[in-house]
This record gives sequence, structure tokens and C-alpha cells, in this order.
Amino acid sequence: MRIVIAPDKFKGSLDAAGVARAVADGFRAVRPEAAVDLVPVADGGEGTLDAAFGAGFERRTAVVTGPTGEPVSADWGLRGDEAVIEMALASGLAVLPGGIRDARGATSRGTGELIAAALDAGARRIVLGVGGSAGTDGGSGMLQALGLRLLDGAGAVLPGGGAALARLVTVDASALDPRLAEASITLASDVDNPLLGPNGAAAVFGPQKGATPDDVAELDAALAHYAVLLADAFGVTGAADAPGAGAAGGVGFAAVAALGAERRSGIDVVLDFTGLRERLAGADLVVTGEGSIDEQSLGGKTPVGVAIAAAEASVPGGVQIPVIAVCGRTTLDDDQLRASGFVRTYALAAREPDPEVSMRDAARLLREIGAELAADLPGGTDAVRPEPLTESTTT
Repeated sequence: MRIVIAPDKFKGSLDAAGVARAVADGFRAVRPEAAVDLVPVADGGEGTLDAAFGAGFERRTAVVTGPTGEPVSADWGLRGDEAVIEMALASGLAVLPGGIRDARGATSRGTGELIAAALDAGARRIVLGVGGSAGTDGGSGMLQALGLRLLDGAGAVLPGGGAALARLVTVDASALDPRLAEASITLASDVDNPLLGPNGAAAVFGPQKGATPDDVAELDAALAHYAVLLADAFGVTGAADAPGAGAAGGVGFAAVAALGAERRSGIDVVLDFTGLRERLAGADLVVTGEGSIDEQSLGGKTPVGVAIAAAEASVPGGVQIPVIAVCGRTTLDDDQLRASGFVRTYALAAREPDPEVSMRDAARLLREIGAELAADLPGGTDAVRPEPLTESTTT
């Protein structure tokens, strides 16, 4: 028997690799003869870099400009000429000094410095996972770190942050890093917001970053001004209105308009660099999951993405590889879980109703689930093929 275990993290409890190991340990305790392939995955946001390390990327570290200008140490991954960068580690809310938010002044410069570090190391294919950003600067800081000059009416370089963009007069791309012309950048993001307006970067995500209603209006106007000048400088049209332009405070807009990035679903990007689709070939069973399987999961989160990949990798004769989900809790009913591609779902909440205990003891509970799953398959994976079942109860 060969099984592939490809979960996302259980946020606040275990990273994806820890989840995979726990389930595998329990499974092997009952079926030591089974071939178990661990493939930690993510959906393009937090945890993407850990998935890259699990896929053989070398850990690199760079000291870069944090969101408020103070230096931060940020990891990134390199494998051959391919790099994976997780924006939040350089420019995210999680690295704000003291957790103090600065919606108007926070910069994405550190993310650009990570891209430059990847170029220095020979990377020419760069995956940029966005999410959890601290700023709303339209990606201007990222571009400045790569050589773009943004000048005010006096010819002075603009300081960081989205509010300063209202003073922008000149966009000078003459010193933009020439290596970018040889590089391909993939924006891993499932955010489909435009840059501007009531569904834009400032209005939707600004309050999470500490923006008041007045700040939101100021930032949206500054971004609108900046968007016109940046688009003119690079000869692009429609980039501000494109789905995903508002991702990461407008980094999505800058990456596409100025760097020619391609936006792709985060889970699809991660499945590519982990080689999960290829590793599903010949599998008898797939186990996936994340901390909470809920309505958001249906929109392309990791477990559903893995289930879709497994369905596409059906075994000869057209029989689909059965997929089992593990989670901390689920708010979906049995019909929704079946429709998502799961033949059975194991939830920690069904075993340990106290959320604090469940999170603290997640590894133990997942080992128990792995052992139970192995014991439930006395006749091989045919035991889970015919009739979808769920152990979990919605919570």
C-alpha cells in the first residue's frame, strides 16, 4: 500500500510538516509495511516557504528592511534557478516592531530586497507568495528596492508608505534591475480584489492594518494617483482593475504592471513546486487537511486543491484515488464534504472538544487518527472507496 500525506498547517498548533509526520507515525504504527510519502503543502500564503523547504529548497536568510524601516531577518528558499519568497516574513504584520501597525507608512521594501537577493543567487524563476502584509503602498517599496525611482515635485525620493504616494510626480524606471527582464515572477495569490475603490486594497484590507476611515480614503486616493503614473511609465493598461491587483496592499498591482508577473492560484503554484501531482501517481490513498475545513476551504484552499489533484490522477480504469481529510474542526456537513472530494473526514474536535487542549495535543490526536485510519482499512483502500463516510461532526 502506498499513501500520500499532503496537509496544510494547523494554524497556531502544528506546521504542515508536523501534521504530516504525526499522521504518518500513527499510520506506520499499525501498517509498518506501507510506503508513506510526506508532502507538506500550503495555499500560497503563510506556510508556503515551509512547503518549499519540504520540497528540497535550500533555506537562505537575508536581513532586509522591515515594514516600518527597522531591519528584519527573513528566510527564503532556493532550488537551482527557482526561488520562493513569502512576503509576510519581510513585510508582514507579524514582523511589525512591537506589533504596532502603521497603515499609512508601512513599506514593502523588504520584499523587493528579497527578490534582489534571489536574483543575486542566480534565481530566474521567482514565486512570490503574498498575504499578511503590513502596508498599503501599492508595492512601491518593493519596486524602489529593485531600482525604481519615485520622485516628488522637487526631485526628492519619496519615503516609504502609501500616504507618500500622493506626492508622486515622476516615475523613473531607468535604473530598474536589468536582471528582472530575464526573470519570470509568479504571484501566488487567491485574493481577487482590484487595487482601488470599495473593494480595493485600502478599503478592504486597510482596517486590518490599522487604517482609520480617513486613512482609507487618503490611501485609496494616493494609490489611484500612483497607479496612473506607474501604468504610464510601463505602458500598461487595466492593471489596477485586474483581479488580484489589491493583493498585499497593492503588491499584486506592482508585480503585474512593473515586473510582468503572472498571477496564479496559490495552491496550484505550491502543487507545482512540490511535485505533488507527479507524486500522486500510483497512490492508493491520499490524506490531506488543515486546521479548519469550512466555507473558505471551498474557494480553493489546500485540502480541496489536493482533492482535485487526486481526482485528476485517477488510477487505471478511471477509479479515483480516495482522499481522506483531517482537520481541527469542520463547519461543513457530510454532503459538502463529499462534494469536496473527501470520502471520510477526521476532526480533532470530535475527539477533544476543548479547543485549547486540541491545539496543544494536536500531534498526539493526529497520531491516533493515523493509527485508526490504518486499522479501518483491513481490506486495503477498497474499504473507503464505495461509500463515503465521515467520522467528524460539524462544530
